[in-house]
This record gives sequence, structure tokens and C-alpha cells, in this order.
Amino acid sequence: MDQTMKQLQEAAAFVRSKIGEEPVEIGMILGSGLGDLANELEDAVAVAYAKIPHFPISTVPGHAGRLVIGNLAGRRVLVMQGRFHYYEGYEMQKVVFPVQMMRLMGIRHLLVTNAAGCVNTAWQPGDLMLISDHIKLTADNPLRGANLQKLGDRFFDMSSVYSPRLRAMAREQASKLGIVIREGIYQFFGGPSFETPAEVRFARFCGADAVGMSTVPEVIAARHAGMDVLGISCLTNMAAGILNQPLNHEEVLETGERVKATFSALVKVIVAAWPS
Repeated sequence: MDQTMKQLQEAAAFVRSKIGEEPVEIGMILGSGLGDLANELEDAVAVAYAKIPHFPISTVPGHAGRLVIGNLAGRRVLVMQGRFHYYEGYEMQKVVFPVQMMRLMGIRHLLVTNAAGCVNTAWQPGDLMLISDHIKLTADNPLRGANLQKLGDRFFDMSSVYSPRLRAMAREQASKLGIVIREGIYQFFGGPSFETPAEVRFARFCGADAVGMSTVPEVIAARHAGMDVLGISCLTNMAAGILNQPLNHEEVLETGERVKATFSALVKVIVAAWPS
């Protein structure tokens, strides 16, 4: 048996041993500023990443570092309070380990959120953006190496990575709440340094509306495994060079805190309306 698949199966079995066999409908990866939503789950079971076999450990401020499994808006969900990033020193294959584990647990749906820098100058910090597509120009890929055939085919389609059906549902739910939601393209940069003004101009030239250091590896793995994906970015700051001022992580956390009530409300109605 492939060593990676063996590790994934051991991790999935461990989490199952803690939560029972009741199916989990939706996996959720919560980025900076939204982790507190996991505290609202009912009948919740929390499992620290450090306890799960072969699981990486989150090192980023604002990431709690645990799985929380329970009921949210009438659906059983598995929430990652904190994700793993390429810039933390993990190989991309390790970054996507939790998503692949979710799929082995039978989870077919993934909601992923992040904090992102805003490239589109018509928008502003605090806006929420549905991800319609992404750009990855880094050479590495989480599926590089031996293919995990039990999860998906070696070569697979990426034409509609972020489900049009789920995006339409999310737009409808945002409208019901009176939330203005943007929709655009997210470009992945490896980090941990923020992008330079020239890189931001390049991203805009490529068609990106937002830039960030996460999400894309996990989504690639999710699509490989046949999961339906919805992605939402919280635009926490204008990207480098737009306002001609230095960037810092504190601004990211402050904006996330300012909009988290709106973001949380949107996520809850989306979960409630998520098609089976």
C-alpha cells in the first residue's frame, strides 16, 4: 500500500474513532478571522491536530489548530480551525493531507475561506468575494509524484473548479441577508512575504482580483478527489502598491475581526442551503 494512502487511512480512522460513524456532509477550512465559527457547532467534538496521526501542525497566529465536528445550521460539518500553508515549510502534499483525509471519510463537499489582499481597485477592505477561478503560477503541485488512484485519476479536469451551482446558491443567500458579495479570481503566491507592488500589477494584468497564500493547493486536491468546492475570500487589505503603505499581518487580523459577524452569518445560511 502506498505510504501516503496508509497514513491518510490511519488519520481518517482515528478521527472516525472520536466522532462515530454518522456521515459528515461538509468539510470547512476556516481562514484568519473566521475560526470562532467552530465554537457555534452543536454536539461538537474537538480533536487537536497534534493528536491526529501524521497530521501537520498549524503555526500561524489566529489559527486554533484543531478539527471540530458537529452540527451547524442543521448540517453535520467538519471544521478545520486553522489551515496549513506552503510557507510554513510543509511540502504541498502535506498541506492538502487534511482535505484528502476528509474525502476518505466520505465527505464530498468543501467550503474554504481565506483572508486575501484586494487587487481590484474598485473594491475595498472588508468586502467578501466568491472565488470564481484561481491562478497558480508556482511550479510545485500538491499532486506531484505518485497518483493516489483511490482518490482520483492522474489527469483531471479543472474547468469548473469552484462549483457554479454553489456560487449561485451563495449569491442568493448573500442577497437575502443584504450582503454585497463580489465575485472574482484569486491568485496564489507562496509567501510568507507579502507580494511586491510589481507582483500585484502582474496579478492584475493576469486578471486576478485578489491575492493570497493559501486555498489553491487544497482546492486542487479536493477537485482531484471529486469534491464540490465553494471558496470565499475576505478581502482584508489593499494589496501592495495600491495605497502606497506598508502591509502587516495585524491589519489582516483586524479586518477579519471587523467583518467576522457578517462573514459568519453568510457561512451559516450557505451551509443551511447547501444542496445535498
